[in-house]
Amino acid sequence: MKHIRNFCIIAHIDHGKSTLADRLLDFTGSVTSREKQEQLLDSMDLERERGITIKSHAIQMDYEYEGEKYVLNLIDTPGHVDFSYEVSRSIAACEGALLIVDAAQSIQAQTISNLYLALEHDLEIIPVLNKVDLPSANPEEVTDDIVDLLGCTREEVIPASAKTGLGIEEILKAIITKIPAPSGKIDAPLRALIFDSVYNPFRGVETLFRVINGSIKKGQHIKFVATQKDYNADEVGTLRLKQFPQKEIKTGDVGYLITGIKDAREVKVGDTITDAEKPTTEAVAGFEDVKPMVFAGIYPVDTEDYEELRSSMEKLQLNDASLVFLPESSAALGFGFRCGFLGMLHLEIIQERLEREFDMTVITTVPNVSYHAYTNKNPDDVILVNNPSDLPEPSSLNRVEEPFIKATIITKADYVGPVMTLCIEKRGEVTNQVYLTPERVELSFDMPLAEIVFDFYDRLKTVSRGYASFDYSPIGLRESKLVKVDVLLNANKVDALSALLHVDNAYDIGKKMCEKLKELIPRQQFDIPIQAAIGAKIIARETVKALRKDVTAKCYGGDISRKRKLLEKQKKGKKRMRQVGNVEIPQEAFMAVLKLND
Repeated sequence: MKHIRNFCIIAHIDHGKSTLADRLLDFTGSVTSREKQEQLLDSMDLERERGITIKSHAIQMDYEYEGEKYVLNLIDTPGHVDFSYEVSRSIAACEGALLIVDAAQSIQAQTISNLYLALEHDLEIIPVLNKVDLPSANPEEVTDDIVDLLGCTREEVIPASAKTGLGIEEILKAIITKIPAPSGKIDAPLRALIFDSVYNPFRGVETLFRVINGSIKKGQHIKFVATQKDYNADEVGTLRLKQFPQKEIKTGDVGYLITGIKDAREVKVGDTITDAEKPTTEAVAGFEDVKPMVFAGIYPVDTEDYEELRSSMEKLQLNDASLVFLPESSAALGFGFRCGFLGMLHLEIIQERLEREFDMTVITTVPNVSYHAYTNKNPDDVILVNNPSDLPEPSSLNRVEEPFIKATIITKADYVGPVMTLCIEKRGEVTNQVYLTPERVELSFDMPLAEIVFDFYDRLKTVSRGYASFDYSPIGLRESKLVKVDVLLNANKVDALSALLHVDNAYDIGKKMCEKLKELIPRQQFDIPIQAAIGAKIIARETVKALRKDVTAKCYGGDISRKRKLLEKQKKGKKRMRQVGNVEIPQEAFMAVLKLND
């Protein structure tokens, strides 16, 4: 056990985690030159294209140092804020972490939030200054930033370049000398932490785990603590590039387990594996059920594809257990699903995977968050509102609570003004402002999650010219004055366009929605009024004018009453047409509501 080292790599998005992992694999000879490729561990097409890591990956390397053989288990983590729970579980499975900082971009919001996660789990931190070969790199200044942040010495910061391979040997030396070996009881009952799972269409769910106490053998009767289900370990083994089956995985090591589970929801990240006969008394701390933060409706473009969409979503759920969905129907869009996502990036990824892997084109409705409503009748009973149409009538409503988050934004000092203006416009309250260096400021805000869901991230990048980095964590629910804004087309409610908004913004957003829809809805043979309403009160209106035939063209001169008679007759016909006519909403209209500020 003293020759095992478990470590993970933490960094902000795009600071070179996956490239550094590639170099470590090359240097330890874990991959042959035939298998080499950029971002070796990112196996999904989508990950490779966008250059982001979506799922955690684990790989084992062998390395000889001073005549002794060591086994290094690397756990690669996603960098994006949406997947922070997965990162926290990967960190819990390690004893040490490489903290990577880009020499050109310095410390960013996620660097700090992931670092705090690692420190909470008492990990040994090895600071690495990456991308020192870039012409725009500023190694001296960034090294000072790292020293201030960690309280280490300048000598401890390893300058490296994952592209050229500089400093890789020093990193491996630091991993072996600084990161402690796993400490666990070999003879205690089995206790292992699940930090990820992968769905294999042929073998069911493959569970990735780290043994904390005891050992796990092939054919052993095991039990998952959180779900209380038991299985037989059909196969256990270690993860190289391919899987290597073993007879036993001992204390402190990382491996995979195949039990023939067909449903990914039975394997929860953060759960504890133990022996079914002699179970451990304490589960690994920190397990949570992943809670979706953002909700949106997903509908097939053609209603006939509903069943196909259902089977596609179920298959996707096997791969991604954090996706939750329930069937729902809408008067405007027919049958579809109400889906819960971890955040906006997660929503985009699911949408893109549906299109790529299953050829399903879908319509996504306005994303919103989950609110708590209380009525006057039962002021203590919570009504969960995931969909604006679930909100009780305003007359019977006592109060509504919405989820708030603590947002941390790190930006250059020049952009503090615009960033603050944006956050205050989004109903944020400034709670703290810290100058990390004379050039870089860390701003903390308390703000409603619902305001971030729309276009906050894009606008933050715009006002800060791409310099601001953003990270958030939920801080619970607070009471807010929210109203439901409905959109009426030709006096009919369009439920897919309803939104829950704060009283102060309702009028502006209602007006903008009407103006946007006026541009997008094609003209018909009759006038179409587009109205935004709160309850029965109309707050904004636009009209799409009718296409009209020139009925007075045949009158040359003549009395005005003659012309008026023809116009009145036309008006009557249009009125009758408007009563029977219905308005088709083009697909762009649903998406355009998300981009009101463009």
